[in-house]
Amino acid sequence: MGRGNLRIYLGAAPGVGKTYAMLSEAHRRVERGTDVVVGFVEHHGRPRTEVMLHGLEEVPRKELPYRESVFTEMDVDAVLARRPRVALVDELAHTNVPGSRNTKRWQDVEELLQAGIDVVSTVNIQHLESLGDVVESITGVRQRETVPDEVVRRADQIELVDMSPQALRRRMAHGNIYKPDKVDAALSNYFRPGNLTALRELALLWTADRVDEYLRQYRTDHSVSTIWHARERIVVGLTGGPEGRTLIRRAARMAAKGSGSEILAVYIARSDGLTSASPKELAVQRTLVEDLGGTFHHVIGDDVPASLMEFARGVNATQIVLGSSRRKTWQYIFGPGVGQTVARDSGPDLDVHIVTHEEAAKGRGLPVARGARLGRGRIVAGWAVGVLGPLLLSFLLTQIVPDLGLANHMLLFLCATVAAALLGGLLPALASAAFGSLLLNYFFVEPLHQWTITDPKNIVAISIFVFVAVSVASVVDVAARRTHQAARLRAESEILSFLAGSVLRGETSLDALLERVRETFGMESVALLERVSEVDPWTCASSVVTSTGKPLLRPEDADVDVPVGDNMALALSGRVLPAEDRRVLAAFAAQAAVVLDRQRLVGEAEQARELAEGNRIRTALLAAVSHDLRTPLAGIKASVTSLRSDDVAWSEEDEAELLAGIEDGADRLDHLVGNLLDMSRLQTGTVTPLIREIDLDEVVPMALGGVPEGSVTLDIPETLPMVAVDPGLLERGVANIVENAVKYSPDGRPVLVAASALGDRVEVRVADRGPGVPDSAKDRIFEPFQRYGDAPRGAGVGLGLAVARGFAEAMGGTLAAEDTPGGGMTMVLTLRAAAGRPPVRPDLPAQATT
Repeated sequence: MGRGNLRIYLGAAPGVGKTYAMLSEAHRRVERGTDVVVGFVEHHGRPRTEVMLHGLEEVPRKELPYRESVFTEMDVDAVLARRPRVALVDELAHTNVPGSRNTKRWQDVEELLQAGIDVVSTVNIQHLESLGDVVESITGVRQRETVPDEVVRRADQIELVDMSPQALRRRMAHGNIYKPDKVDAALSNYFRPGNLTALRELALLWTADRVDEYLRQYRTDHSVSTIWHARERIVVGLTGGPEGRTLIRRAARMAAKGSGSEILAVYIARSDGLTSASPKELAVQRTLVEDLGGTFHHVIGDDVPASLMEFARGVNATQIVLGSSRRKTWQYIFGPGVGQTVARDSGPDLDVHIVTHEEAAKGRGLPVARGARLGRGRIVAGWAVGVLGPLLLSFLLTQIVPDLGLANHMLLFLCATVAAALLGGLLPALASAAFGSLLLNYFFVEPLHQWTITDPKNIVAISIFVFVAVSVASVVDVAARRTHQAARLRAESEILSFLAGSVLRGETSLDALLERVRETFGMESVALLERVSEVDPWTCASSVVTSTGKPLLRPEDADVDVPVGDNMALALSGRVLPAEDRRVLAAFAAQAAVVLDRQRLVGEAEQARELAEGNRIRTALLAAVSHDLRTPLAGIKASVTSLRSDDVAWSEEDEAELLAGIEDGADRLDHLVGNLLDMSRLQTGTVTPLIREIDLDEVVPMALGGVPEGSVTLDIPETLPMVAVDPGLLERGVANIVENAVKYSPDGRPVLVAASALGDRVEVRVADRGPGVPDSAKDRIFEPFQRYGDAPRGAGVGLGLAVARGFAEAMGGTLAAEDTPGGGMTMVLTLRAAAGRPPVRPDLPAQATT
């Protein structure tokens, strides 16, 4: 008999419903006629899970005595003797009671599988052995019961049972997972939203890896030769043209097909002058890449295909996405193009995708970055045509078609001169005209094969030829220069337009602007330098330096510097820029100075805002003094006046009541004045905590003296680690938090003050059952003089929580507000655990670890 199949329901966290899902599957199989028995299922007192056991055959458990108690475990022998088709075995990571057949339950399951019995089991993600350290760092709890990852990976089927943290906490608050007396502790410790979200992510990632394994196994079993990488790194080659957006979106769709794929967009600019792309278009494409989760890279390189290949191999890319060439058909005579070159040199380990787009074959447009220079390739081609062209024409006209006549010969030589001008400019055209005139004289003008001219008409003809050739070459060269100048001016106008737009948009990032300067001019480092006066040294306001560049400390150290006013300069290093680039660079320098001034104005505005806030607080303080402080004073004054009155004979009970009113008013005054003084100290930054190690159970009970007896339930375990705090500040902060909670908690619903240890932190949670606070107001309640809702005027000046948060932050802790499951608000005070004693893990309900 073959080995049985193993199906596992993997839970993202305890209580998500994996046992319920397993029992539902069992009922479906029973309805199909499958022989199913329950080997071991623990319902943990959950009514809905217990109901699902009805109608399923259960194999009696085996009783084992241990330490004067009797425990029950799965009877492996009984299940083997029963030999069902399917056995349900819950809690795969469970450790059996000593004396059992096997130490771990997964070993029991292995025996059933070896006997040919199919097993359906359950396990939580935190019980996988390889994730023990990760789970402990997240939850602060070390799992004592684990199962080897390989046991779960060998399962024939794994089904993830998932639930959102909010839904799971609601299920917990409704009592569907733990008993009511354990709900608050569980919600405050293990079942916090952050813990549940992290566990959920672990489960999803682990399951995704398992899917990859299934896919690889399928390919092996079916001899699939093509490789589909589950995780791809895709490089998108950009030219700065409008087709870049299409390429980026296409790469994003490719990346979406594989888990963990990464997109890297790269623009390669030549190192001579302004970039040949529109800065505005590049900015749009950079934003698009980042919005799609990729990264944008700017690389300097004169050989674009080689630079692109070097970048792709440097980042260990698996695919390159390029657009169809924008060159027209005739332009391919100058070379195969970037796409074909990269596809040819990529090799078998790097896939190249050529993506069609609307700009394909419409022409590459005018060069923008090259000024009046035509480039080395065109100049070489111009000289070749200017020198070799007349020689080739002379050979053809003398050997193949010798009888065309001098006029036609001159026109053909003139065409060669024009071609040389178009390719290489004026100098190759002049050389072609001179060389061509000599060849015309030697081969086609009487007397032949001599450098003399006997007929005056031929002298005129040769002269006209030279004049026309030089004129045409000059016109062609001037036109080419004007074209390049127009293209350059277009690039400059786009850059200046972008700078003007950044001013209107209010962009204030100086580092981003300097990075754009570096990218635009292909420099190694850029710095904005300033000094207070002529005699002061230069200081660097901001700088951008590449890995090959060096920091700039003075304008004299730079290859290029542009002054901005008398005491500021934009310095660049990397190469010397031509004079025509300095006009655009001056615009960048002026914009950098504007951005720096704006940043300083923003800082001054922030200082003004703080002053305005201080004025607002002083105004609120005056209002508090005028009303909230006068109210208890009025009560004290009235009680004292009554006691001093000779017209009324007060009984002992009346006198006691008046004295109690005086005492209550004095206590309220003392509390209000204390909060006002504390807030003043926090505002002026004069709070200096005296940190020492202390136990929470020595401080927290002392903070409850100002609340009515029986209004607070205290749960401070003695096993908690000591905390590093200022005891006085902690007592005042906890007192304010508790008093605020008691104020809003309904009668008969005491406030819970509980503490727990989580890693290197200790949390004090104060949970009330009041009306709660919406998420939009949770941060506002910690501001000074803020009282939420319809709090009566006599309820305080709204400083309690502000003071508590200030004290917490002064001690290196935090104070935040959360919703209490079932209604209300929970204040979470997080403190640093003392380094002297290791944290003790809190005791959790048994279900959290099984």
